[in-house]
Amino acid sequence: MPTSFTFDTNKCTGCQACRLACTIENGLELDCSWRSIVTFNERQDPAAPLFHLSLACNHCADPACMGACPALAYSKDSLTGVVLLDSGKCIGCKYCSWACPYGAREIDEKQRVMKKCTLCVDRIYDQSLPEAERKPACVLACPTNARLFGDVHDPDSTVSILIREEGGYPLMPEWGTQPANHYLPRRKTRLRIHEDELLRADNPLKKEGQLPAPSGDEQTLDDITSW
Repeated sequence: MPTSFTFDTNKCTGCQACRLACTIENGLELDCSWRSIVTFNERQDPAAPLFHLSLACNHCADPACMGACPALAYSKDSLTGVVLLDSGKCIGCKYCSWACPYGAREIDEKQRVMKKCTLCVDRIYDQSLPEAERKPACVLACPTNARLFGDVHDPDSTVSILIREEGGYPLMPEWGTQPANHYLPRRKTRLRIHEDELLRADNPLKKEGQLPAPSGDEQTLDDITSW
């Protein structure tokens, strides 16, 4: 059951609820976050709409951090594919943060070890929780349902269908790490207007009929007005 996020850039409002939920769920200091929200302007134009990306560990199939760690502190959960970090082995050298193309590592300044997103793997395995709640805290906290969670390798899962139908893509696949998280591209809003909706409800011509045209001898506004 490999698991991953699918993030819909069209729904995210940048409210930071996912980031706050992650901080609370993992007991982090406010200045230490495993998740970040990055805001973009689509056309570098102040009038253009903004969109947001929620970024964290991509739980890659071939994680660069694992190969870079001299302390062998990284491992992959065999069932979910989640990349895990054993802080007891970490020596705080930061090699993993330099190797990660997504900047998804954070140093704990008090313990002097690296920390990262665990995909709330303890919640995924917790059989005491209702099945609907066996998801990462950030997914449960999102008020617009911009974050979806599921098995990306199951063609019938919700995330797989969205990726297939909406053209979902991983970030920076050229690094060869095979990230599990996918992002749905920006799309234009589909707007359908029926012909009768093009007429104003308070149209005076519709209520009173066509106004009479002026006679050929009558002066017009252009004849009597100086512009």
